[in-house]
Amino acid sequence: MKVCMLAYSFYESDTRILQYASALARRGDTVDVIALRHEGKPAFEVLDGVRVFRIQPRSRSRENRAGYLFQVLRFMVHSAAILTRRQLSVRYDVIHVHSVPDFLVLAAIVPKLLGAGIILDIHDILPEFYASKFNLPSTSPTYRFLLIVERISVAFADHVIAANEIWRERLLSRSVRLGRCTAIRNYPDPTIFFPRSGATRNGKFLIIYPGTLNRHQGLDIAIRAFAQIVDLAPEAEFHIYGEGPERSSLIALRDALGLKDRVQIEGLLSLNEIAPRMASADIAVVPKRTSTGFGNEASSTKIMEFMALGVPVIVSRTRIDSYYHDDSMVQFVEPENENDLANAILFLRNTPARRHQLARNAFRYLLNNNWERKQFEYLSVVDTLVSSVTVKAERELHV
Repeated sequence: MKVCMLAYSFYESDTRILQYASALARRGDTVDVIALRHEGKPAFEVLDGVRVFRIQPRSRSRENRAGYLFQVLRFMVHSAAILTRRQLSVRYDVIHVHSVPDFLVLAAIVPKLLGAGIILDIHDILPEFYASKFNLPSTSPTYRFLLIVERISVAFADHVIAANEIWRERLLSRSVRLGRCTAIRNYPDPTIFFPRSGATRNGKFLIIYPGTLNRHQGLDIAIRAFAQIVDLAPEAEFHIYGEGPERSSLIALRDALGLKDRVQIEGLLSLNEIAPRMASADIAVVPKRTSTGFGNEASSTKIMEFMALGVPVIVSRTRIDSYYHDDSMVQFVEPENENDLANAILFLRNTPARRHQLARNAFRYLLNNNWERKQFEYLSVVDTLVSSVTVKAERELHV
C-alpha cells in the first residue's frame, strides 16, 4: 500500500503524525510525508523508512491572521502541485491530510479524482479553536463561515478522524455521517516517555508545565496559585516550557508578583529534550480554562505523557479530561479556581503517598491505553478505506 500524509506542521515534532507514519512503514507500506521545514533541515530526508518532503518554512508572521492565511494557502497550492505530480507516477492508495486547517484536504483533489482514498484528520476542531484564539462568539460570521468550511472539507474526505470522542460526536451532529468518522486519541511516544529513575531535584519541589502558551491553557491561573504557596513551600519552583501569544503577559505577571526567582519561563523544547525535564518533576499542572468551548474539549497529550513518565498530574476538571480520566489517576481541581489549585499543590506536596498512588494508577491505565495497542484502530481505518475504494472502482469499471 502507498500512503501520503500532508500536514501544515513539522513532521519530526508532531507525535500524532510520526506514530501514524511509523505504524504504516513498520508493516511494509510505502509512506511519504509532505510537511513544513525547520531551519537547517534538508528538503528531503528518509526517517525510519518514511520519506519526508519539507516544502516550505513556517513564517514568523503566523500569529497574524492575514499572514497565516497567506502562508497556508501558499503551502496548499505547492502541496497540491506535488501531490498531482506524484499521484501520476507513484499512484497513492490513500492521502491522509492533517488539519488545522480543514480545507487543506482540498489539495488532494487530483489524487481523489484518480481513485485515491482521502482521510481528513482533525487534530483541533477549527471553528471552536478559532473562536477561542480570537475571542469570538459562536454567532459571529467568521465562526459560521468556518462551520461551512468544515462541512465542505468533511464532505470531500472519504473518512474523518477526530482527536477525541467528544469532537467525534460534535462532527457527527453537524458535518459527517455515522460510519465515516473515527476517534483516535493522541498517545505518548513510548520510546521517549517512559519511567526514569534517579532524577536529580537538588532538594527542590518541582512543578512543571510544558506546552503552548495560549489563554485557554490557564497558565496565568497557575502562576497566581503558585504565588499563594511560595511561603508555605519555600523549596517549590514552577517551570514553564513553551511558546505562544501569552508568553509576554505571563512573564509580566510573574515579575509583578515577585516570582522571578521561583517561576522559570523557557522556550519550547523538542520532545527528546523536554521528556527528561518532565520526568524530574514532582508534580505537573494542566490548568485549562473551561470558559471557552475549545479549552473544555481539547484533550491534552501532556497528561498522558506525564503518566507515562510516572509523574502525578493536577488537572482542571474539564469535560474532555473527565471523560477519559478519573480521580484515581489524576488530581482534579475546579477550573479557573486559583485557590483550589493552590490547595491541590500543597496537598500533593505534603502527601507523598497520594502522589505515588496517582502515578501507580495512571501507569496501569496506560497499559491498556497506549499507541502499541491502539494503532490497530488506525490501520483498520486505512485498510477498510482502501478496500471500499477498490470495490467502488471495480464496480465503475464494470459499468
